[in-house]
Amino acid sequence: MKLIFISILILFSCTHQENKTHLAPKTVSKQPIVDLQHIKAKGKLVALTRFNANTYFLYKGVPMGYEYEMLKRFCDEIGVELEIKVPKHWDDLIPMLLNGEGDIIAANMTVTKDRAKVIRFADHHTTTRQVLVQRKPQNWHRLKKHEINALLVRNQIDLLNKPVHIFKGSSYHQRLIHLSNELGGDIDIQFLSDSLDTEDMIQMVSENEIRYTIADENIAKVNKVIYPNIDIKTPVSFPQRIAWGVRPSSDSLYKAINVWVKRMKHSKAPIYQIIYNKYYNNHKRIKRTLSSNLYYTRTGKISSFDPLIKEYATKLNWDWLLLAAQIRQESGFNPKRTSWAGAKGLMQVMPKTADSFGITDLYNPKSNLRAGTEFLIWLEEYWKDIQPASERLKFILASYNVGQGHVQDARRLAEKYGKNKNKWKDVSEYLIKKSKRKYFKDDVVFYGYCRGEEPYNYVKEIIERYEHYKRFES
Repeated sequence: MKLIFISILILFSCTHQENKTHLAPKTVSKQPIVDLQHIKAKGKLVALTRFNANTYFLYKGVPMGYEYEMLKRFCDEIGVELEIKVPKHWDDLIPMLLNGEGDIIAANMTVTKDRAKVIRFADHHTTTRQVLVQRKPQNWHRLKKHEINALLVRNQIDLLNKPVHIFKGSSYHQRLIHLSNELGGDIDIQFLSDSLDTEDMIQMVSENEIRYTIADENIAKVNKVIYPNIDIKTPVSFPQRIAWGVRPSSDSLYKAINVWVKRMKHSKAPIYQIIYNKYYNNHKRIKRTLSSNLYYTRTGKISSFDPLIKEYATKLNWDWLLLAAQIRQESGFNPKRTSWAGAKGLMQVMPKTADSFGITDLYNPKSNLRAGTEFLIWLEEYWKDIQPASERLKFILASYNVGQGHVQDARRLAEKYGKNKNKWKDVSEYLIKKSKRKYFKDDVVFYGYCRGEEPYNYVKEIIERYEHYKRFES
């Protein structure tokens, strides 16, 4: 394949690690032709994003984030599933898009002339600007507003000869260079390790490790909620647009995004504004999330029961993240939950099932996990003939939810109608159909009516959540 050489000079002004370096000239394979019709044909949109409080994160085991929620809405609009990819480095976002490893960049990326030379930006969905992050005086609680302002940098001229810590080669770096030229003097630019990110820089200012840094205002606003001693009121740039980026060849996708963004921003039902306020203006929610020990991006924890889940996942020979994904689906990690049907605890175990394993106290997390995993081990043996293991897992999960009898009914129906009884795709089709009289009254059905959509969605959502969890662990 003929290679084209593209010099990509990117000025970063976005979140997290995106601000570390610009892209050096790279060799990029000829761009694939993948547009909206191809995305619909494969049934999924592959989005490239980053881990942080503005884009994509886990909270109490649930994937969240402004960009993530917007992407989910757009995928619902075009009728496809969403697949998330998170490159190890910000610098990889644009090359991965151009090489066809993703269909869209949704990573709080600002629109710049240099970026617009190599990718196509849709209409912007938000705006931001770069601001100076500085620490308030130690006794700021006891000072009046004008007294605080007198001790802070409020005029950009006052940055001359002052130490400002940023990442070398970032848009912050570039902006400080331009600002120095505009002021006719030198700002003392200090470089931080590229192992850090923007949120780390803000924390360092708060904890008096560095005096000043630069951040995008949307990032700074979110972090100010948990670091109230920082000041972010001094701008150092004009407003900048944040938008999704696609390949220049993705014309239909580009147009579909523009139509949707316009409708989102101007609809009578302000869905867009609700999402935006949730992640940027709801300070109570932001503080609760970012301060929680279950904010995964900061703590690496999915639930309060992670050690116990890891212990029983080992007995089950499962990845603990898979078991965690199932428990999140069952109870939301609530050990005291009881369902309308009487299922109890973390894994929503029925008392009759627990009794068969000699377990009684289902509100005890350890006992409940033991009962749930014993049942999963039993189901693993029950479905041992289903291969490969990835396929068998779907039968196990469905059986845990609705019972193996209903799943066997669906297998017999699938076989009767010429489908493969050992393939979940075929079996789930008839599990769903078991809610219709024609099928639950069929001679091969022994267990009658079943709301098959529920176990189908149960399996689908657990596996999707597991994929999310694995991304954060990688």
